[in-house]
Amino acid sequence: MSFPGDPRQGDRLRPATLRVGIAGLGTVGVGVVRLLAANAELIATRAGRPIAITAVAARDRTRERGVDLSGLRWHDDARGLAGDPDVDVVVELIGGAEGPARQLVEASLAAGRPVVTANKALIAIHGASLAAMAERSAVPLCFEAAVAGGIPVIKAVREGLAADRLTRVGGILNGTCNYILTAMRESGRDFASILAEAQALGYAEADPSTDIDGIDAAHKLAILAALAFGRPVDFASVHVEGIRAVGALDIAFAQELGYRIKLLGIARLAEAGVEARVHPCLVPQTMPIALVDGVFNAVFAEGDFVGRVMLEGRGAGAGPTASAVVADLIDVARGTTIPVWGANAEHLSQVVSVPIGERVGAYYLRLQVLDRPGVIAEIAAILRDSGVSLKSMLQHGATEDVSGNDVPDAVPIVLVTHQTREHAMRRALELIAALDVVIEPPAMIRIEAG
Repeated sequence: MSFPGDPRQGDRLRPATLRVGIAGLGTVGVGVVRLLAANAELIATRAGRPIAITAVAARDRTRERGVDLSGLRWHDDARGLAGDPDVDVVVELIGGAEGPARQLVEASLAAGRPVVTANKALIAIHGASLAAMAERSAVPLCFEAAVAGGIPVIKAVREGLAADRLTRVGGILNGTCNYILTAMRESGRDFASILAEAQALGYAEADPSTDIDGIDAAHKLAILAALAFGRPVDFASVHVEGIRAVGALDIAFAQELGYRIKLLGIARLAEAGVEARVHPCLVPQTMPIALVDGVFNAVFAEGDFVGRVMLEGRGAGAGPTASAVVADLIDVARGTTIPVWGANAEHLSQVVSVPIGERVGAYYLRLQVLDRPGVIAEIAAILRDSGVSLKSMLQHGATEDVSGNDVPDAVPIVLVTHQTREHAMRRALELIAALDVVIEPPAMIRIEAG
């Protein structure tokens, strides 16, 4: 077998094998081992040389993982991979923004070794300093697997759309939340029961807070925003809300109004700066992203020449994530080096971040109120005085409160506003919540029309 780019053919020497050290042998790490073995010939052809694992690091040597690890050098301390003479590139699959993962990546870059990682928290929080280290050492830092699993969004945004001035990027960035919201819509059941089901099926962790509170999606959005707008990654500026407060009643009302509820991450470049936010959204049922259901992810980008593009696929799991890791290894084997954020540090923008209070858009409000004369007029007056214009209203018969208890004379009211500024909307909500006739905190969900 010969390899593209091999200066010697036939009986001459094959090009040097790219020797890989993997830290972390969980679901994704084992997936990488299997993929490199199963598609070895195809990968070697596309990389121009063979890629082989020579060393691993994991806490438990005795655990049965279902793959052959014999003959590999084993490091109990992952940092040993950074100095291993039989390792050309380090793959970090430990996870977490601190501790062994960060120590390994920093040690590897400092030693002049390329790094491939699937660690979105590490890149979102420490990506600026790690990019500077990679630039100083003139080695690649690759993280295709950190955002949307097997969907090649990093390459698409940073390289495929490099000629465009991007103005918007984001999408459905967490499969757990998308599964829960989809199942709530299809079954009519509440959040708690669907979450328990997702945990039983393995779609949600035993501690699901990182997913359902929006943190995972925010890590990914921070990375996408840095790539799209050519600025250092800034996780701290991302506004984050999860899906715990989305009720079955909201799902039903959204459908009646012609919307579906999705947890979206959205980053937008405006005149005032970059707004980056993760929160539940009502999106029209006719929008392509509204049709992305279950555990699937979808990422969109909008550019001045390309217009709007969207990629959809599985955002997690051993196979898709391993595919993204190995794609990065192929780039390393080819000698491909691209600045982490698409440009060297001195050319990155310092555009400011815009707080969520400056968002301009429409809103969905659900109120549980006592059925008394004049209630609607009182609420409408507060909205009017706050500068919020009403577009439509729905009112149904008596229902239960958020605890499932019958409330005599209580009715749900849903209001949809015209576009307004968020800080005006929040001011109005504070005044409405203080009314004696409002019996539970108002629910507010932002509407994204495009």
